[in-house]
Amino acid sequence: MFPSFLPQEVAQLTEDTSISLARSIDRTALMTPLSADPICTSYIHQGLGGVPLLLLHGFDSSVLEFRRLFPLLAAKNETWAVDLLGFGFTDRPPNVGFDPPGIKQHLYSFCKTLIDQRVILVGASMGGSVAIDFALSHPELVKKLVLIDSAGFATGPAIGKYLFPPLGYLAARFLHRPAVRQKVSLNAYVDSRLVSVDALLCASLHLKHPDWQRAMMAFTRSGGYTFLAGQIAQIQQPTLILWGDSDRILGVTDARKFEQMISQSKLIWIANCGHVPHLEKAQITAQHILEFAYD
Repeated sequence: MFPSFLPQEVAQLTEDTSISLARSIDRTALMTPLSADPICTSYIHQGLGGVPLLLLHGFDSSVLEFRRLFPLLAAKNETWAVDLLGFGFTDRPPNVGFDPPGIKQHLYSFCKTLIDQRVILVGASMGGSVAIDFALSHPELVKKLVLIDSAGFATGPAIGKYLFPPLGYLAARFLHRPAVRQKVSLNAYVDSRLVSVDALLCASLHLKHPDWQRAMMAFTRSGGYTFLAGQIAQIQQPTLILWGDSDRILGVTDARKFEQMISQSKLIWIANCGHVPHLEKAQITAQHILEFAYD
């Protein structure tokens, strides 16, 4: 059975890893300083042993992004994944700021309430920016960082400048179109065969949330993580940088920038891989993360 808070379209999933992870998604009524009421937060928790791994998804995504990586990690280490504030299947309450400060506060409350120990943050794409921002603000909670084709140097979603009424509605609807999302997915992979019906469904299920559009507009209007570039050199945690050698979303230049600016960092290229090594090359990605976690 799938959790009742997921949209009914989840029953159309066909790949075993997608079905299994979707069935594993849980929810907690998380108290935060952001609201007098708890925020129903979706997450996954499996595995035992080691320093907990906490996986953070990318822009306009959900925990389903880790459907291939998560079980490989959880088989050998305690592993968590959470839908960030304003994204995935986590609720989007009114009068809550869907911006980096809100995301950081929500993540802090999640870590302190459910995990309550230092973690290894694993951030993919925008999730890497979230991980960096969190590690700089709360170093006592972050033992190590793993950045997978991470954002951080970019100026933010270009569509953000159009997300004001009435263009905001039109731009959000543009992002909602299946053809647009399919094109983005095709650019994210080297092997286009992985852009299956199941993969496209995993990438779009969270759009069924009634407040998806409002949260998307609010986040992009905030500027996102465009403020991070000047702070990256302040990272003190040991950092593993995993990067697809054929990334067509962010390119490959930023991988070297991260390596040069983070004093305790190691860069590993994932061969014949695009922007999503955790989906396209899950086995080798998991191997590198686990080796780094136990180093």
